[in-house]
Amino acid sequence: MPLRLFDSHCHLDDRSFNKDLEATLDRARQAGVGAMMVVGIDGPSSRKAAALAGQNSGLIASVGVHPHDAQSCSEETLDELGAIASNPAVRAWGEVGLDFNRMYSPQKDQEHWFMRQLEWGAQLNLPMIFHERDSQGRFLELLKDHWNPQRKGVIHCFSGSPSELKAYLDLGLYVGITGIVTLKSRGQALRRMVPDIPQERLLVETDAPYLTPTPERNKHRRNEPAFVRTVLLKLAQVSGRDPETLADITWNNACRLFGEP
Repeated sequence: MPLRLFDSHCHLDDRSFNKDLEATLDRARQAGVGAMMVVGIDGPSSRKAAALAGQNSGLIASVGVHPHDAQSCSEETLDELGAIASNPAVRAWGEVGLDFNRMYSPQKDQEHWFMRQLEWGAQLNLPMIFHERDSQGRFLELLKDHWNPQRKGVIHCFSGSPSELKAYLDLGLYVGITGIVTLKSRGQALRRMVPDIPQERLLVETDAPYLTPTPERNKHRRNEPAFVRTVLLKLAQVSGRDPETLADITWNNACRLFGEP
């Protein structure tokens, strides 16, 4: 069936795509993926994401410093990202937030640069792309104190609890669903929560080259935007919605958040 799909979070700047980016984009378009958000995680990846978006139709980009890289962030880094954001292809600030799972950066650095990037996003009037993992409520605590519900943002790769989902929705955030929803064991709790997400807040994403969905992960180690179709079909199944209708809904949601590609 023909679907119009928007992969709202991928990392096509990743070196795993260096040798076959054009073929990757062709496969995505053949799968109905008409738009892709290429997400920056530090200075170099943000520069590359913006360049890719400027060179390829249907691609847009974001700039930001991921919590894993917070300890290497600086005011000079944010100045550079702000300059990159003047590119009209840049439509969001992120991926930013807190990740206490592996603690690649100390908590104090993560929190400081998370706050500064919230300020930069507000200054430039850009929607935010948020990352949260194992922060034991600290991410929400900080966000609630520094978030204007009139702003726009998405909680990327949501896999939290029902109470966290409610808190994100109360803050007016969109909710990005990845291939985790297709995984038999790991995605079980997420599938139970899907019906509680209002359709006007729902986004589909791959997080490529990570989080390859089932059944593609049986053949491919690397995820790619074409596989967002599998995420959409599983979401439609779990929520009892028509796939074509849900594809249009998630497309319109992404365009409302990031603007037309």
